Amino acid sequence: MSLNNKEITNKITGQVIRFIQTAKDTNGELLEMESLYPLFSKEPPIHFHPHQEEYFTILKGELTVRLGGEIRVYRSGSTIHIKPDVKHSMWNEGLMDCVVNWKVYPAMDTENLLTTLTQLANNGETNNAGVPHLSVLVFLLKKYNQTFRLAKLPIGILNVLSILFKPVFQACNYKSKFNQPLRYFLAGKNNL
Repeated sequence: MSLNNKEITNKITGQVIRFIQTAKDTNGELLEMESLYPLFSKEPPIHFHPHQEEYFTILKGELTVRLGGEIRVYRSGSTIHIKPDVKHSMWNEGLMDCVVNWKVYPAMDTENLLTTLTQLANNGETNNAGVPHLSVLVFLLKKYNQTFRLAKLPIGILNVLSILFKPVFQACNYKSKFNQPLRYFLAGKNNL
């Protein structure tokens, strides 16, 4: 099942993502989305993508972006290109919602990561910033480490944490629980 034109809404952060082209549609070459960043949103953790490039086009409003240690505000019509391994974060400090076209090359498993994080937030399994509980966070960072990494958590430390939390992962059956992040879509629910 394709996620084309399916929307997910994170009830904690307020971010809305509409999938335009998915990995399945593009043979893994591209994930294209339209994302709404609500006004006065908070800065998410600084992160990077080790094997992906991102392109953003601001369609409406303005987006505040931390890119390589510098903070800039991009307004409607602006484009942003983020290369692999470049640390960044983005949020909306503006007075109106911001809408962006967001393309990720290659797609990898980004749509699964975004869907899983939204699902956790909407199920009350995150803090008030939308960050999952520690053991879940470690599991997801390890599972998606080729797609997404936190800037302040070296991969060696993540590997050690994964070993330490392995009994929790097994006891809570995380492997099975997070193996089907798109199950809500497959069940016909469009908006998480």
